[in-house]
Amino acid sequence: MARVVKVFRTLRNHWKKSTFAVCVLSYGGYWLYGKHCDSLLRREACLVAREFGRQQIAPQERLRKATVILNPAACSGKANNLFEKNAAPILHLAGVEVTVVKTDYEGQAKKLMEFMEQTDMVIVAGGDGTLQEVVTGLLRRPDQDSFSNTPIGFIPLGSHNSLSPSLHLLSDNKVKDITSATLSILKGETVPLDVLQIKGEKEQPVFALMGLRWGAFRDVAATISKYWYLGPLKTNAAHWFSTLREWPLVREVSVSCLAPSLRPPDLPPYNKPPRPNLLHRIIRRLKNYYSPPVEEPPKVEEPEKWEEKQLSTLELFVQTHNKNPVERRINDSLMICAEPGNFTVGQFITVGNKKEEDPTVFTKDAIKLEAGACRLQLPEGAGGVYNIDNEEYEAMPVECFTLVKVRLRCYSVNNLELRHNREEEDKLHYILDVPLHVCNTFAVFDNQ
Repeated sequence: MARVVKVFRTLRNHWKKSTFAVCVLSYGGYWLYGKHCDSLLRREACLVAREFGRQQIAPQERLRKATVILNPAACSGKANNLFEKNAAPILHLAGVEVTVVKTDYEGQAKKLMEFMEQTDMVIVAGGDGTLQEVVTGLLRRPDQDSFSNTPIGFIPLGSHNSLSPSLHLLSDNKVKDITSATLSILKGETVPLDVLQIKGEKEQPVFALMGLRWGAFRDVAATISKYWYLGPLKTNAAHWFSTLREWPLVREVSVSCLAPSLRPPDLPPYNKPPRPNLLHRIIRRLKNYYSPPVEEPPKVEEPEKWEEKQLSTLELFVQTHNKNPVERRINDSLMICAEPGNFTVGQFITVGNKKEEDPTVFTKDAIKLEAGACRLQLPEGAGGVYNIDNEEYEAMPVECFTLVKVRLRCYSVNNLELRHNREEEDKLHYILDVPLHVCNTFAVFDNQ
């Protein structure tokens, strides 16, 4: 008993050291518990992958080949370690012949895809930039019509993974997101995605899966990291300092829209019919020789009707419908969203905070147009930068349209569950309600 009293007396006399020791031990225990939970997640995923590897194949059947495009620089240089610990063991246990190709510099993934040989699947391990480069390189190939049917899997390893919520059910655990994405690739459930082609005046076309973003909110988002020392106030500070340098931040742009076209039906895979016998071919040729088919006159194509609009906006976003890829749509189109230019400083900061979390969120007063294609004409000297799938490109007059014949197929976890979650998400927070009156300068939205 005396020893216990002595211990408590020592803790009371050295309460500062005792408090510090308790904090360190608590944090260390929490960190070790997190590592233990991550190990359990990896073990569970490996057990599931082992069942795929135990499936029997015919003697003449070869193993599935997967080419992994890995960006080691993603996630602040942690992508290689994340892939080797969480994704690579799952692929090997599943009996997949894996070829890992690591990129050394920006833009290399485009060149790799242009010269890549045929493979069973392409796995992109990185962020939005790596995925955008792979899609662009794939669709620039001469044989892109056939190669685009190759399934593409996406393992989210980057700092920005805008497409992940559309493909997988995300959580707050990085290990769980990576393992679930890798397992969904093995399960082979697919969902078609639209591809947005962005063509400038000089350069080759760029392809995107999410869209093109241009305006004040995008420019401010690029400077938020400079105010890291302000902690949770860095987003507010970046927007506030931008208003001190220039206000208002309204941009003028001319948008020409083309009416949406009907979405073509999803055709079944083409199977070559068997060749008819010799007698049938002789009769068919004689019939065509003595009674040739009448050629129909060529149809005169109607000129395209472009509708031009002048917009004054804080931000313009040309996006695909890939946020909810399982939704059934009649028209083949893209969405043009423009924020109004009559924001106060408080509203600008408030909306900017929400757009930092989800750039696809817009206010109720935003202009929303559905078009089959659009042309953006910027005023002379406007300059600026486009954000195409979180990659920066020089702003210039461009033409944007969705590809009708080429569909990119990415692996999905559960189409019905994703559709239900996307519908609930659209009901809850897709439209952001910002009343047009004076707001507090540093007002922050509560989660709806």
